[in-house]
Amino acid sequence: MEQLLTLVVKLQPNNQQKELLVDTAVAFANACTWINNNVNSNLTNRNSIQAVCYKNIKEQFGLTANHVVRACARVGANRLTAKHKKSKVKAFKPSSFDCDARTFRFIEDGYKVSISTTGKRVTIPLRVSNYHIGKLKGQNPTSAQICQHRDGNWYAHIQLKSTAPEPTKNSNVIGVDFGRRDIAVTSLGQAWSGKDIQQTRDKYSRVRASVQKKASQGTRSTRRRCRKIGQRLSGRERRYQTWLNHNISKSIISDALASNSLVAIENLTGIRERTNEKPRSKTERRRSNSWAFFQLRTFLEYKGIKEGIEVIAIPPAYTSQTCHCCLHIGIRSHKNFKCNNKACGWIGDSDRNGAEMIRLWGCSVSQPRGSELLACPIDSRATKSPRILCVG
Repeated sequence: MEQLLTLVVKLQPNNQQKELLVDTAVAFANACTWINNNVNSNLTNRNSIQAVCYKNIKEQFGLTANHVVRACARVGANRLTAKHKKSKVKAFKPSSFDCDARTFRFIEDGYKVSISTTGKRVTIPLRVSNYHIGKLKGQNPTSAQICQHRDGNWYAHIQLKSTAPEPTKNSNVIGVDFGRRDIAVTSLGQAWSGKDIQQTRDKYSRVRASVQKKASQGTRSTRRRCRKIGQRLSGRERRYQTWLNHNISKSIISDALASNSLVAIENLTGIRERTNEKPRSKTERRRSNSWAFFQLRTFLEYKGIKEGIEVIAIPPAYTSQTCHCCLHIGIRSHKNFKCNNKACGWIGDSDRNGAEMIRLWGCSVSQPRGSELLACPIDSRATKSPRILCVG
């Protein structure tokens, strides 16, 4: 299996090189917008779009041949995405352009990149860290995206391809329960509290509200200072959440690798839409909508592919309400769970119980005759006090 890793590295262009990058990004965006507006909207294949408009684009916008090809490919990809979302592609922002092997080259000696622009080919040094050096050593990337971020600086999104090992078939399973009170709880007993991230989000929410209030009521100089504060705060909360999810996913995959296990998680697709239908306060709505479960799932999946660990998503229905010992419905109250079955009567942490149920779901998928693990056989001879099979 081939895995694609995107490495974001900051460029250090001089003023002349910055102007060339800006001109190329503007021409690339204008070309994409022209293609989208003038080529049949039903065409989503790159080659079909290219056959219709290649000559016109090259003459009008001054792009190199390969940049024209990449512009056609971007329009086709955006149309496919919009088609799945049942929407339309409106316009393209002049903040990036795509490169292939002929318009981009990585130079390991000195850590530079050579990029084709509308004016000339430029060689720009990279600002690399030890992490970047380790990933780029001995690599020959053939594609990249040159982007201008919100901070005004230019970055190269270098795409590295590698062959991932085939996932090993394991009978052991680690169940992972996602939540807000605890971001993740595993069936091995490991847990990551969501208290810090909730406090961080609440703090930034209060700061944003205060800055917006001052900006709306203050003078011109006050509004200018508020904008600068907003720019400094921009992205801090998101970067903290990303860092946290990276640490959680790395720890879970490391445990799975050490115990020769696969990882089972809940398929929480559409959870925001479902929770937003319930009546809640404004604060609770903000907190629930700021969950980053999909990002955590993505990190788990791509780290799992890299290490040959299979990550499976199971239906979330009743995983938090079912007792993992006897498979009877119990009572969940915040962090506590109590089984209603008198013959079982298990009491414990609700998130740990959910993680164990997810583990059982994973075992039912990965093990022979695994569906029997989710069965609840009752001894027919025991009419007064039925015997429940404990699978925990």
